[in-house]
Amino acid sequence: MHTDQTAPGSHAMPPLPRFLVAVLPVVAVAVSASLITQPNIPTWYAGLEKPAFTPPNWAFPVAWTLLYALMAYALWRILSLPETQPGRAAAIVAFFVQLVLNGMWSFAFFGGRSPMAGLIVIAALIAAILATIRAFWRLDRPAALLLVPYLAWVAYATLLNGTIWRLNG
Repeated sequence: MHTDQTAPGSHAMPPLPRFLVAVLPVVAVAVSASLITQPNIPTWYAGLEKPAFTPPNWAFPVAWTLLYALMAYALWRILSLPETQPGRAAAIVAFFVQLVLNGMWSFAFFGGRSPMAGLIVIAALIAAILATIRAFWRLDRPAALLLVPYLAWVAYATLLNGTIWRLNG
């Protein structure tokens, strides 16, 4: 279970490097995804047929800002565990795998203008988020629970992505 206290002889990542490792990659994915997404919203995306349950465009950056903050904090909690903690390294790898897939979705869906490619990536993303939650749960339940809203949003986005693919295929 998580504790900010480390046992004698064990080492946790110091606070500043831990903050940088938790925040900078998440911010990099958020910024790169935004750079590829934003130009396509008023053009390609606006021209797609979308289901009635599509949220307004303003809801996406609001939701993603909150979700990215929760993701970074969850990783920060895992990074605060001793480096020798069994399962810690695997949990960190799982987190970064899902983060890469998260970024890849924007490039597939918006950059490639391909709802089908987006659907393939987002299906892999769901599996990776589930694996990350499972790995985090074994180490720090609050960190795992911080990822549940992310999983819920991506599940909703999967339904939206699939419906857009079906409507425009």
